[in-house]
Amino acid sequence: MLIAEDLALLLTDDESGRPTTSSQRVDLALAGGLLLELLMTGRVAVAGAGHPAGKDRVVILDPAPTGDPVLDEAVARLAEKPRKAKDALPRLTKDLRPALLDRLTRNGLLRLEESKILGLFPTRAHLPGDEGYERSLRAAVHDVLVVGRTPTEREVAVVSVLQSVDQVPRVLGEAGVPARELRRRAKALAEGEAVGVAVRQAIQAMDGAMTAVMVATTAVVVAGSG
Repeated sequence: MLIAEDLALLLTDDESGRPTTSSQRVDLALAGGLLLELLMTGRVAVAGAGHPAGKDRVVILDPAPTGDPVLDEAVARLAEKPRKAKDALPRLTKDLRPALLDRLTRNGLLRLEESKILGLFPTRAHLPGDEGYERSLRAAVHDVLVVGRTPTEREVAVVSVLQSVDQVPRVLGEAGVPARELRRRAKALAEGEAVGVAVRQAIQAMDGAMTAVMVATTAVVVAGSG
């Protein structure tokens, strides 16, 4: 399972079968998970000062096929030219959510329900299938943020992306800890020493990219309504 697949499960509402927040935020979160996966596995890196591609550009380290079509497509898009993470992230969103939801459905973790609103307008919902895996994801996030268990690097990545789109409290539900405190713990985890320097830098790059994209989009919307 990809980090982005874990996020797709957690960011799909179990009752409605639709995104738990705006489609744009979910799409960026999934792309962020994909970018983190590539950074953490050494397929790509964020260039430092003096790199020929330019500081803070996402560069390819290993272009060899990964064996996963979603990851391979992401590498191909990132290889088009070096871009800053905030510019690379939107490139990864195209067709990503449908691809992940389709895989999760084929694997039985989700089930597709198609219907029509007022008998006219087609609508699709991705409802829980085999719920065991998703329960284990939520339990892991609970153990890390509520119980205080030392997280794995993958768990830090998942929590960090959820925090970047402000979905940690929703994913945990009634956890017995105030939402503000959950957000604080998630932020501290993303910035802390629970993971190595490379992974922490990857999370910072992803988080900065997510913030930049959402701020830019908000500015466009505000300007258009003025």
